[in-house]
Amino acid sequence: MNYREFSPKQKTVLSWWMPGNPDHSKEAIVCDGAVRSGKTLAMGLSFFLWAMMCFDGRRFGVCGKTISSLRRNVLSEILPKMEGLGASWKEKRTENLVTVTFKGHRNQFYIFGGRDEGSASLIQGITFAGVLLDEVALMPRSFVEQACARCSVAGSRLWFNCNPAGPSHWFYRSWILEAEQRNCLRLHFTMEDNPSLTEAIRQRYQRLYTGVFHRRFILGEWAQAEGRVYDFFEPEMVRPVPPGEFEKWYISCDYGTVNPTSMGLWGLQKGVWYRVKEFYFNSRQEMRQMTDEEYAAALARLAGKRTITAVVADPSAASFIETLRRKGWTVKKAENDVLSGIRLTSDCLKAGKIVICDGCTDLLREMDEYVWDLSGGAGDRVKKENDHAMDDMRYFVATVLGRAPAGFAAVSVERRK
Repeated sequence: MNYREFSPKQKTVLSWWMPGNPDHSKEAIVCDGAVRSGKTLAMGLSFFLWAMMCFDGRRFGVCGKTISSLRRNVLSEILPKMEGLGASWKEKRTENLVTVTFKGHRNQFYIFGGRDEGSASLIQGITFAGVLLDEVALMPRSFVEQACARCSVAGSRLWFNCNPAGPSHWFYRSWILEAEQRNCLRLHFTMEDNPSLTEAIRQRYQRLYTGVFHRRFILGEWAQAEGRVYDFFEPEMVRPVPPGEFEKWYISCDYGTVNPTSMGLWGLQKGVWYRVKEFYFNSRQEMRQMTDEEYAAALARLAGKRTITAVVADPSAASFIETLRRKGWTVKKAENDVLSGIRLTSDCLKAGKIVICDGCTDLLREMDEYVWDLSGGAGDRVKKENDHAMDDMRYFVATVLGRAPAGFAAVSVERRK
């Protein structure tokens, strides 16, 4: 491949940190977009050049989904090119450490894999002058935020590179949509930004993918993958909380200790149930767990001064149910047939029997991320991911509306493969 020429967007990546550049004041950079668009090369080379030109005797983080993928996709490409520019480097594989010497400066680059939530502990305690996170959308939020928190040296910067995921992905919402507020330079890449690709190769990639994967891998869009459980649900179905009095109130709850806890406040008005408010707590993200007493207090705040007919609770949450009953709440153990509950919830959403209000941000996020398990032999089964608000909604529908008088028919949910 010919790297003697760079596209205008790659040149921006290579030079944004240099004094006098219009983007020099930015504290972070995000390069996202299509596969084979040249962003990884430009990012990796620029990161090492910036570190070696601007610092001496400092430590840096280089992070990927796994250490082996990082060595294959980044280090094996970038370090030989740095060597071609006059740098020397030495790697201690047992310590996952690369030491680079260039133009009289010597810095250390520590390699980390952000495979799962437990990976965040590996990066604690070290101080960085900068960090490069390759394929950041594949890493858990706790790991990414821990890596960013390590960059406390004056002049430190954050470097992010990834292909798109779904539109509700935390990184898209927190960094790409809020790039300006975070003083971050965001550059969106397409295959046209990679001058090493011939037109024939570009056309071949165009033919490889269809549908949502064409949008993600070729157009570089943050598009939801196939297999959404509630694939008919669109943002236009979300409504503001209606004015006026409500006839009845329920709270639904999916309980977790390590997993998130989700609660929804439902109000009945003119034959329609509105989810008007929610509580959502993710102990992994918050880096602490709440007790049953704390969750009961959160439920009381969610209820406010409203008279709650009953709390529809996760049937497995025995200790939490007992805590609520001791505090005087009427608690119903939820109906928990997953497929039947999904069918009923789907029909209620389509018929307008339940309406999600625009303050329920975590439920709306999960609506995009709640998908069928399309792996071979899985059958009719949903992935046990991003399903906590989905479960509390299903509990409410199956337990309250599912016991409604006859005349309501549930039909199967259409699955798209």
